[in-house]
Amino acid sequence: METLHIALKAETVGHIFGMPITNTLITSIVAALVLILIAIFVRARISLIPGKVQLVFEMLVGGVLSYMEEVLGDARLARRFFPLIATIFLFIAIANILEFLPGVGSVGFYGGEGGRSEFVPLFRSVNTDLNMTLALSLISFFVIEFAGVAALGFLKYGGKFVTFKSPLAFFIGLIELLSEVARLISFSFRLFGNIFAGEVLITVAAFFVPLFLPVPLMLFEMFVGLIQAAIFALLTLFFIKIAIMEPEGH
Repeated sequence: METLHIALKAETVGHIFGMPITNTLITSIVAALVLILIAIFVRARISLIPGKVQLVFEMLVGGVLSYMEEVLGDARLARRFFPLIATIFLFIAIANILEFLPGVGSVGFYGGEGGRSEFVPLFRSVNTDLNMTLALSLISFFVIEFAGVAALGFLKYGGKFVTFKSPLAFFIGLIELLSEVARLISFSFRLFGNIFAGEVLITVAAFFVPLFLPVPLMLFEMFVGLIQAAIFALLTLFFIKIAIMEPEGH
């Protein structure tokens, strides 16, 4: 009898120099290659008289840059952080879309740890691996902190979290410090939870109602994947804005 198998942990498909290679890592490499190919495709068609593809990309880039300038209040900062914000969105969005391509989750081999024989997919949705979402969160976290230190200086930025003006200000600073660290958890688990829950929902639907129900759920989850990519990128942008703001009283 066929059984329903849902794995929380990313499966290991091999090792290179003793380092485990998981199926989510392979899919993330594919997502990065897709990004590189899109960049090469667009770059090769840049001209003084823009075609339709170039015009669309120019409108998108210009719109995002204008929005970032409005949020950050500085065109120079907007151009500095645009590559990061755009890359975060595009990588997460493409990684989430790849989940719905044929072969992802269905092409693999039989193996397993401890002598068990179970199906191991060669490709798996990138953001169903908590390690991947945590890595993205760490990148966002360190960029936010670096932006704050670069804009305000180490002492002034640290003064947002450690101040001895009053017991209340000291207590509020500690709360702010804890909230900074909590972003690592909220960033990683928000993205991981939404994408993993969607994958489980589609898997269960395909198991019990394989003919009709999975298709509308897949369309909905594809939309959710794009929304999650936008949320991750926008939160990074907003937290950069908060980090570069002068402390109260200055």
